[in-house]
Parts: sequence; structure tokens; C-alpha cells
Amino acid sequence: MRCPFCHSEDTQVKDSRPAEDNTVIRRRRVCNDCGGRHTTFERVQLRELFVVKKSGRKVAFDRDKLARSFEIALRKRPIDPERVERAVSGIVRQLESSGEQDISSDDIGALVMEVLKNMDDVGYVRYASVYKDFRDPGDFQELLGELGGNIADDSSTKNGADDKAAS
Repeated sequence: MRCPFCHSEDTQVKDSRPAEDNTVIRRRRVCNDCGGRHTTFERVQLRELFVVKKSGRKVAFDRDKLARSFEIALRKRPIDPERVERAVSGIVRQLESSGEQDISSDDIGALVMEVLKNMDDVGYVRYASVYKDFRDPGDFQELLGELGGNIADDSSTKNGADDKAAS
């Protein structure tokens, strides 16, 4: 493991312990040249995965990109980061155990949508707006209708309650 400070390859493991439901090993390391300390995380990779884009192009699967998608969708939402990490790990495990090496970007997007729908409605709508390429407000209204939160019904209910309170 290369030192992130001096780039020496002479580093030593000082402490190892499991993390994240025993799916990751956390290692504290020290550089024998500069004395710098840093932490690394190791994950088991069952197989190398490739994402098949809509254009047909293949790229290596990037777990960090999947995690960033969740972070963007859930920005400023009251969701525990550990819960997001477990969701990302679950999706990766599901993809690795599928037996397929090439996975379409649509399949990954559908898995993310499914997890976000159960995690946070706002994050789900944010992700869906990009994943489903929303073009106008009607697309949002249709999705909100699927969630059971029809915009027209909510606004008329609120206005009706306000009218009653004013009289």
C-alpha cells in the first residue's frame, strides 16, 4: 500500500478490524519512511463487473459512483449515512451474486429506484427525475401520484383547511 503523503511503498499495518457488518476490513497503517498514518478499507470483490451504457459502451463498475448517486439524491435529507452505505453494499452484493458480469445501467438504476422508494420519498423523486429524464412538471406529478401524494389533492386540501380556519 502506497503512503498518501510521501508515496513510499513501505507501509506497515498497525491495526485491523472488521467494519460495516463484517463486509469491510479497516486497517490503520503507518509509513516507515515519513511516519504518516492513514486508514484503508478492504472489501471483498466476488467478480469484476461492467456496466453496459445505453450507447452500448462498457465501463468498469464503480462503487463510488453508485454511492455518489445516493448522496446526491439524499442531499440535505435526514438519512443516516450508515443506512446509505448498507444500501450501496446491498446493491453491489446483489449485482455480484447475479451471475452476470455485464449489467445494464438501466438495471442498476432500477435497483437504486427500488431502494430509494423505501428509504426516502424526496430522494426517490430527485433520482427519478434524472433516471427517467423528466421533461416537464407533468412527469413529476405522475410520479408523485404513484407515491400517493397527488399534488392537486394536497393543495386543495390545504386550501380548504385554510378557508375553514379563516372563517
